[in-house]
Amino acid sequence: MRKRKVNYPVARTATRQPRTLGLPGDPNYVRPTVAEINLNALTGRDDISIGDRVRIGGGGLYAGEFAVVDSIVGGLIPAAMVRTDAGKTRRVRSIDLERVSTPAPRPVADEAAQA
Repeated sequence: MRKRKVNYPVARTATRQPRTLGLPGDPNYVRPTVAEINLNALTGRDDISIGDRVRIGGGGLYAGEFAVVDSIVGGLIPAAMVRTDAGKTRRVRSIDLERVSTPAPRPVADEAAQA
């Protein structure tokens, strides 16, 4: 009995369209998997301290939310552990924090107790 020849399916990449972003030799070509690094993050910020009320900037999960700084984390890229008004904690680069001078919102239970 004769051994049958194995037929492999055509590769999925065989039907792909050519790239329109440019070629790797082109100076304007940017690979889609490359992350952009903000070199200003290395300097950090000196005006933020523990207990400060801040707003989280950048493009992360809690972007735009208000929070309180729980701790300052040193390292190559200075960061801070913050607790949002919703009670969630997160580590945020210090350059993504904006100081806010407004007081923290009071819980509804305090207003009911005073009335």
